[in-house]
Amino acid sequence: MSLTNRYDFVLLFDVKDGNPNGDPDAGNLPRMDAETGHGLVTDVALKRKVRNFVALTHDQDQREPSAGEKRFEIYVREKAILNLQHQRAYSALKLDEPLATEAAPEVSPEKKTGKDKKRKGSGDDVNQARDWMCQNFFDVRTFGAVMSTGINCGQVRGPVQLTFARSIDPVVAQEHSITRMAVATEAEAEKQGGDNRTMGRKHTVPYGLYMAHGFVSSFLAKQTQFGEDDLALLWQALSQMFEHDRSAARGEMATRGLYVFKHDSELGNAPAHTLFERIQPRLKEGVAVARSFADYQVAVDESGLPAGVTLLRLV
Repeated sequence: MSLTNRYDFVLLFDVKDGNPNGDPDAGNLPRMDAETGHGLVTDVALKRKVRNFVALTHDQDQREPSAGEKRFEIYVREKAILNLQHQRAYSALKLDEPLATEAAPEVSPEKKTGKDKKRKGSGDDVNQARDWMCQNFFDVRTFGAVMSTGINCGQVRGPVQLTFARSIDPVVAQEHSITRMAVATEAEAEKQGGDNRTMGRKHTVPYGLYMAHGFVSSFLAKQTQFGEDDLALLWQALSQMFEHDRSAARGEMATRGLYVFKHDSELGNAPAHTLFERIQPRLKEGVAVARSFADYQVAVDESGLPAGVTLLRLV
């Protein structure tokens, strides 16, 4: 079922003794605003967790649409070769094969095997391939994708957009020395003179509460075939994605709030920024340094919501 409403949402999550999003340009230190000291988590990192959750829970889900393909595959995944995913669309739609007529031109081996550097393709072929990608890949119809590299499946602007997450208060990036009581090779062992210990570094944030904003456009949802079932899965992923993304580097992370503003219309009944301002996390009185979510209180202003806007607390 197609979406008929606009949605704006606020995502609250926290981290304790972990690195929520390392910066490879800064030795994997937690990302921070250099001027204010507030912590940052990129939209790309949040989308990665949503993708991982969907892959974990729906990778074997066969919805059996008319094409007989999965609806919840993930396009951007670890070690994926994207052009091979594009080729699947052309092969499934038989766009590589000539028409079964005597006058049909012979297709070159390069085009049939996808070895050409750039598949131009007709506009109709690209549109069909783009629609196939939207139908079969959850993250394409949710977040969009640029699929015009190599084998051309066009570009998709996704209906769901996320901002960077920013910590409510400044955070401290701590660096810890760690020791490994082993070495990788015999040569290393000889070099150490019998002492097999090797040293390393680990970066953590003692505690940080982060807020991100998100938007769902029903107009773009119609273009990508993003429906009510996809929206329900998105809410589930945002609520539970940290529960299945545990690692020593991440410490303890959890979704602490998911506040969804549902508009009665597709265009919306109020500006998003005025709705976001109604969610105000702040330190409790007397707390100087936060070390847990209990040190915060989240003020939610539900009085006088604009006509046609409903606030849904999903976490």
